[in-house]
Amino acid sequence: MKRKPVVAIVGRPNVGKSTLFNALAGEKAAIVKDTPGVTRDRLYRDTDWAGHAFLLADTGGIEPESKDLIFAQMREQAQIAIDTADVILFMCDLKSGVTDADLDIATMIRKSGRPIVLAVNKVDDHVRQEAEVYEFYNLGLGEPHPVSAEGRRGIGELLDAVCVHLPAIPEDDEEDTDIRVAVIGRPNAGKSSLINRLTGENRLIVSDVAGTTRDAIDTRVRCDGREYVFIDTAGLRRKSKIKEDLERYMILRAVSAIERSDVCVLMIDAVDHVTEQDAHIAGIAHERGKGMIIAVNKWDLVEKDNRTVKEYTDRIREVLSFMPYAEILFLSAKSGQRTGRLFPLIDKVADNASLRITTGLLNDVLTKALAMQQPPTDKGRPLRVYYMTQTGVKPPTFVLFVNDKKLMHYSYTRYIENRIRETFGFQGTPLRFLIRERKDKQGA
Repeated sequence: MKRKPVVAIVGRPNVGKSTLFNALAGEKAAIVKDTPGVTRDRLYRDTDWAGHAFLLADTGGIEPESKDLIFAQMREQAQIAIDTADVILFMCDLKSGVTDADLDIATMIRKSGRPIVLAVNKVDDHVRQEAEVYEFYNLGLGEPHPVSAEGRRGIGELLDAVCVHLPAIPEDDEEDTDIRVAVIGRPNAGKSSLINRLTGENRLIVSDVAGTTRDAIDTRVRCDGREYVFIDTAGLRRKSKIKEDLERYMILRAVSAIERSDVCVLMIDAVDHVTEQDAHIAGIAHERGKGMIIAVNKWDLVEKDNRTVKEYTDRIREVLSFMPYAEILFLSAKSGQRTGRLFPLIDKVADNASLRITTGLLNDVLTKALAMQQPPTDKGRPLRVYYMTQTGVKPPTFVLFVNDKKLMHYSYTRYIENRIRETFGFQGTPLRFLIRERKDKQGA
């Protein structure tokens, strides 16, 4: 799989980087709020312009001299984006003029040796504000391109300038077989730490301040010749604790991340044990039919005896009783304990979510199941199950044809599901069953 060119948007906090990113991505992919430091991590989106396809990266605002922990880490994240970029889109704010921070950032990105396109944002009238725009020639980065990210003005000309510097993408006919993995869980459960461990770099900000990861971040990882895209999500909190628009935005982001994933890894804090909030988060993934792995993190901090694993497992199965199919892995993102087992487990769950069973084999299992446990009756009227077929994957979806849907009790559907799982496995993935009525020839 050939890598698309990367265009990184960098600049000071609150100059409009995320607004421009959203305009180019065609969606509200980045949080936009009038608070410096809202976009803390890099965001990536596939973008194309005039036949040029590239990956657009939004970054947290750079504060060159700040000693604040979060700003310092944002600066590090922006540097990583710069190092991986093919073109740097440096954004400034017309209303602020050229600041000392702009000059420092210009020096920083010039050292990268990458092509740089300078954008001056918040230009409402190019003709009237032309002299103010010219001030930005002082950065020594060439021609400043006036834009209004909010008003969507000047963006086409800006993209034209960016595309001049984009390298060609070699042709590649390989099918996209990436496995998309959403890492979900409560704040501070170790989601970012796990991805940092898997990638071998500080790709995501890690802090002991709950809620540090505000956006869903895509991180590409290659292991044993297979490509994975890990989506780190903002930690979900109970709605009663969500008081700011920003927190609500994070929940929408996490839901969106889950929807575009193949497999979800639910991070549970072993020190706090599994909670009802974990069940709420897992329920979002379950309702959307995603494969599920439960990663019990910080396992190295738990005092253990020969009953500890069973006790934790039983507790997880009790709280998350609606997903008995989920795989469980005890690990430590910090020490790396058992993290190597995650990739084979993801492979298994993803393969099971895409598994198709022929109608003949399914009905062999159904026939045996019906013989072992007779279908229920209601007021002397028996349920008749005629046959079953699989109609979809991700999750595997089956249609059962019966004489009367009202007679098909949930418990009997679960019984048939269990027989299917005993025969074909399907570990880690939910199964969906649709009940359809079909009258038999005798009018039963």
